[in-house]
Amino acid sequence: MTKTTGRVALISGANRGIGDHVAATLLSEGWSVSLGMRSPSLPQWAVGHEARVHLAHYDAFDVTSEERWADDALQRFGRIDAVVANAGIMIPKTVIEADDDDIDAMLAVNVKAPRRLVKAAWDALSESGRGRVIILASLSGKRVKSASAGSYSLSKFAAVALAHAIRQAGFESGVRATAVCPGFVATDMATALSERPADQMTQPADLARIIAMLLSLPNEASVAEFAVNCQLEEFF
Repeated sequence: MTKTTGRVALISGANRGIGDHVAATLLSEGWSVSLGMRSPSLPQWAVGHEARVHLAHYDAFDVTSEERWADDALQRFGRIDAVVANAGIMIPKTVIEADDDDIDAMLAVNVKAPRRLVKAAWDALSESGRGRVIILASLSGKRVKSASAGSYSLSKFAAVALAHAIRQAGFESGVRATAVCPGFVATDMATALSERPADQMTQPADLARIIAMLLSLPNEASVAEFAVNCQLEEFF
């Protein structure tokens, strides 16, 4: 196994939206990227850079998916320096309307799958001495904005806690974890849920720049949470 010289990031939900922009931004900054997708296909921005792009089939509902992906990425690049756990789902129901299947599905994708992915990459992240984990949480992991966001908030509060727990577990090994908590981002998910015009939402490209910055920080500049909003709120 040959070890890639540059840093390597695993990015889930990389086929569109935030994940796609994060992967493109990291590639442009010299990273190699392993793209976790339900239907793997080479993005247009990756054409000509195939040596630094790895495509992986990834299904957050498949409990064996994370270990296979991490193993494949290690075989390809010989290292893993960062995990960006971006894949997520939202079922817009109150905690009264939701049934157990709804709650279980959001916890499975938004919390349990990211934990498994980080666990699968843990030895490599620790070995690097400056491993980085980004958990794409949400401002819904910091406050319950509305009744219909309540069930989603349950999972995203847990996602924020996951980032803190990873930070605690890996700090002595140089692993740093950040819960990135955006409000509305101009993706298919947000535009389907809000009447706010897409051009007045946080843009995925801007969020990608923020994530790239967080990944670049030294161990001595650990950021536990990063809140991003497109609109005025009392605290965010």
